Formats: sequence, C-alpha cells, structure tokens
Amino acid sequence: MATTIANLTTKSDGSMEGVFATLRINAPITVIPNGSKASEEAPDFRILNKRTGFEIGAGWYRKSQRSGEEYLSVKLEAPEIGVIFGNVAPAPGGDESKKVILWNNPQ
Repeated sequence: MATTIANLTTKSDGSMEGVFATLRINAPITVIPNGSKASEEAPDFRILNKRTGFEIGAGWYRKSQRSGEEYLSVKLEAPEIGVIFGNVAPAPGGDESKKVILWNNPQ
C-alpha cells in the first residue's frame, strides 16, 4: 500500500509546489526542473525546502516495465527522515494540476 507524503500543485513553468509531511516533518517544498542537467545520470528535478532553500531530494524520469509509461521517481533525504523513495502520481479528484508523492515502503 502506498502512503501519500506530499501534496503538490503543478505550476506553468513545470515546477511543483506543496507540502512534504510525515509524523515528524511538515515542510513546504518545491520541485523544480533541473535546467543544468549535465549527464543522463543527473536528476531531472531538484527538490528544495522552501523555508531554508536546502536541497532535500531529487527526481528522475523512469519508464514503467509493465506499462511502458513514463513516471517521476523521487528520493528525499534528511537526517531526521533518513532516505525515502517515492513516485509522483496524480492526486485523487481528477485535477491534472494536483499531484502527490507516494512513499515506496521497502518492506
């Protein structure tokens, strides 16, 4: 089962803004396209804490082995949370500008 850890709104410039929230964290974040991507391994997006400006994660476009569809895989990391892997998905309700980050529980 996937758990929502962030609610995001897509902006006209391709960035996304919202809140990353767990039991211990409640932080405004922005997910911005990486305009200076220098290699295939470099992230497609950078994830920043809007309060501090610190980079807390990154995102890479991946292709689903099952469906062949492209999706955004993210990695968030901070001392208080360790490393969290997730995927950006459409939010419930059908509004295409609304997205969520779903936590991929490794267990």
